[in-house]
Amino acid sequence: MLNNESVDYQTELDETQRALREINLMIGQSQGELAKLTQRNTAISSHLQQVQKQGAGVEELKMAYDSALDAQQRLFVMRGQLEKLQNDKTHLEKYTTILEKSMSTAGDSPSSTMPASSSKNQMAGIEMIVNAQEAERQRLSRQMHDGPAQALSNFILQTEIAMRLLDVDSAQAKNELGDLKTSAMSTFQKVRNFIFELRPMMLDDLGLIPTLRKYADAFKEQTGLDVSVTVSGVERRLESYLEVMVFRAVQELLGNAARHSQATMVKVQVDLGNEVLRITVDDNGKGFDPETLKESTNLGLKLIRERAEILGGSFDIDSALGAGARISFSVQARI
Repeated sequence: MLNNESVDYQTELDETQRALREINLMIGQSQGELAKLTQRNTAISSHLQQVQKQGAGVEELKMAYDSALDAQQRLFVMRGQLEKLQNDKTHLEKYTTILEKSMSTAGDSPSSTMPASSSKNQMAGIEMIVNAQEAERQRLSRQMHDGPAQALSNFILQTEIAMRLLDVDSAQAKNELGDLKTSAMSTFQKVRNFIFELRPMMLDDLGLIPTLRKYADAFKEQTGLDVSVTVSGVERRLESYLEVMVFRAVQELLGNAARHSQATMVKVQVDLGNEVLRITVDDNGKGFDPETLKESTNLGLKLIRERAEILGGSFDIDSALGAGARISFSVQARI
């Protein structure tokens, strides 16, 4: 007879396998669509080359480039969708393996050694982490597509137009090249911001506190929020996993303040005690009812709570509608 724990695992495994079948079906459909778009892009590129060889006018050339750019963007989007589906498939396959191993362990061990509630909490934590990671990948993928990727496609068009104009209207060609330089500088800064969000190198080189200060300055410049960081206690390097965890948590909380709270000011307080590290993020936004988080799909706050508690700390929310929000968490960080 299956115990409750095994039934929970089996239900979760059935749902995961069902999701995998759906993903495989969508991957097959997307691969077919990608093949069609690839053929279309090849045909349009060939037409563009013919237009160039024929020495067409600027307007006709621009129309040909617009068509080529549209085909490239459609192809880029479809590749991105297919890549996301394949990433989803990989995560689901890993999750399936974890579930199968957990079922095997639960079947071999007496049910008393691992309570069903503990096992369910463990699986919920694993699922939360996987979902949070995938949500972050989706956000960055969308930003890369809407920002640098699209800009780079436009660079190709602007460069080709400028090259054609050099023999026709050098003044207009110069203007096009000036616009291209401005766009390239803006895109370069966006790429640097993405890299910083993915993994700021100074976190490894200089540690948590300098990185938080740098990130707060960059965040203030990007969003217009008045962000400040104050530190109490002895500044020092922490274990690498602690520094990463705290940085990602502050990154999430600042992002929430910018996206949802309608705040104009955010204060980040870092208290480096001898045994406990406490972080408090205080904003003057519209606030919220903490009870609504129980039904919320916001994985970020749940993940911060989960990690803080795993690391021997705590997580607290002090907020009310119209009264801003103060979110704090602590972790063990003995000297």
